[in-house]
Amino acid sequence: MARRFQRIAFIASPTADARSAADTLMRRYDSVAPEEADVIVALGGDGLMLQALHRFMLAGTPIYGMNRGTVGFLMNEWREDNLLERLESTKRSTIHPLMMEAVDVEGRRHTARAINEVYMLRQTHQTAKLKISVDGHVRLPELIADGVLCATPAGSTAYNLSVGGPILPLNSRLLALTPISAFRPRRWHGALLPDHARIQVEVLDAAHRPVAAVADHTEFRRVCTVETWLDLKTDLTLLHDPGHSLDERILREQFG
Repeated sequence: MARRFQRIAFIASPTADARSAADTLMRRYDSVAPEEADVIVALGGDGLMLQALHRFMLAGTPIYGMNRGTVGFLMNEWREDNLLERLESTKRSTIHPLMMEAVDVEGRRHTARAINEVYMLRQTHQTAKLKISVDGHVRLPELIADGVLCATPAGSTAYNLSVGGPILPLNSRLLALTPISAFRPRRWHGALLPDHARIQVEVLDAAHRPVAAVADHTEFRRVCTVETWLDLKTDLTLLHDPGHSLDERILREQFG
């Protein structure tokens, strides 16, 4: 029976452990350039996985990560043996990126995609003042906080969880909208929105209370408006060993 993955490419983070792992695998297994591959094996931590998902987003190449980093929530266990067999038995997890469109105080328009989250954060000692609309309807006239965050299910266990947001099952078709250190209204702890919602955030008094907008690792400063939505037309595929799929890991996170 023909293998699902005939052409394998290896990428690695610049750490010594990751580079050593890549060298080991490339000596044992045939490899091609990433642009020619039908599967990418990423060696590093979650940061490398996010970089790989961004790098190969338009190509749609599946990515199989092995942890040679720190946390490795998105990664599989590192082993050099039986790589071909492991790849053939993997389970696919399909996720979609967030689109962010921001306009800064000088009127310049910026776009970026995010795998985990889009967030807005104050740039100075003063709190941000934000007006939040969903699908064109104002839902919160004024949020006084350090900022606000929109997370995908795949990213709900990252920054979103750290600021008190909910963990979302991978197939929940929801987005988490979570305040960051809210001052007013005190009792607003965020919202769960359908994954087709378009979220608009306006910075109130942007000149005196500057705010940055961030999509994963892409940052734009002194923004006045931000719109974000899930790009349901772009599929990103992660490969995981049986019993260690992304939806299983997210489920386990909810039980500590």
